[in-house]
Amino acid sequence: MKIPRRGSLRAALVTSVALSALLLAGSNGSGRSGDGSAAGSGSSTAAKGPWSYEDATGKTVKLDSTPKRVVVLNDIAISFIEYGLRPVGTFGQLTMAKDQRFEGLDTKGIAQLGTGYGDIDLEQLAALKPDLVVTSVYPTDDKGTLDTTQPGYGFKDKEQQQQVEAIAPVVQVEWGGKGEDVIEKIADLAESLGAPESTVEAAEDRFDKAEDELEKAAKASDVSVVSMYADGDGAYVTRPSDEPTLQMYSSFGVDFVTPKPKGFYWGIYSWENAGQISGDVILLSQQGYQVSDLEKQPTFADNAALQAGQVHSWTFPALDYASQADYMTKLAGWLGESKKVS
Repeated sequence: MKIPRRGSLRAALVTSVALSALLLAGSNGSGRSGDGSAAGSGSSTAAKGPWSYEDATGKTVKLDSTPKRVVVLNDIAISFIEYGLRPVGTFGQLTMAKDQRFEGLDTKGIAQLGTGYGDIDLEQLAALKPDLVVTSVYPTDDKGTLDTTQPGYGFKDKEQQQQVEAIAPVVQVEWGGKGEDVIEKIADLAESLGAPESTVEAAEDRFDKAEDELEKAAKASDVSVVSMYADGDGAYVTRPSDEPTLQMYSSFGVDFVTPKPKGFYWGIYSWENAGQISGDVILLSQQGYQVSDLEKQPTFADNAALQAGQVHSWTFPALDYASQADYMTKLAGWLGESKKVS
């Protein structure tokens, strides 16, 4: 039986907040008009007046009004765009041009602030005059511990983070635990910044349908799935319980391979031991080695899933209802067409 995530409870809360805002402000409830900022269009749940947000680290950012000009880590920028927001800039491991997840999204007018992890053009950032910077923070263990002495995700070091904070306040969303919880936190943050409620709800409806489809496909399939990244040093198999998206797919019935090597998030195999990696379907990171590279590895070239052609791109789909609906639909299709080979 499914447990409601947001639905009527969110609607009741939004209605209550909206009514209070209307009574206090005496407004007619119309949404803000587009002005090239990060504001959403249509009916919005962003409250007028002061804005505050407590992030994953326990820090609370308080501003006199809802942030309009927002710079966002690429992982979360995708979600904001899906929800109808318009970031003024983005940064992260990949540029928008190289990140598959941005394909089909309207990125016109969004500044690219760097070309890789930790690369942020501070002068360009300052010129954007952001009201807020949004990034993520990863736990350091399976207990969900957050090390606040380390920089947020996407920052080269603590010094760079402080330089960014001198330009605009930074909030961090935890990228760990249950996938559906992270999705909800990002949706809540997006709505607080002006994402139209109707847009979020439509995406959630798509998510529900894709979830049903994935559950049916997983139940009908007997294949196992391994998620991995590879480079010259070896193969890194994702521990499904430590990755929010894989944790969520597991809860929907997908059978993921748990790596034998111990360690948080990754089970690391040297190329000498890569032949131990099993699984009928490979979800291969869009970064690092691709199929042609794996085929050149003597200890991995005879991998059953690789030889069967059952390898698909693991794009690390953004944790929003729309992005997840798209990827879950694809995954359901792959499960249905794949054969048990390991």
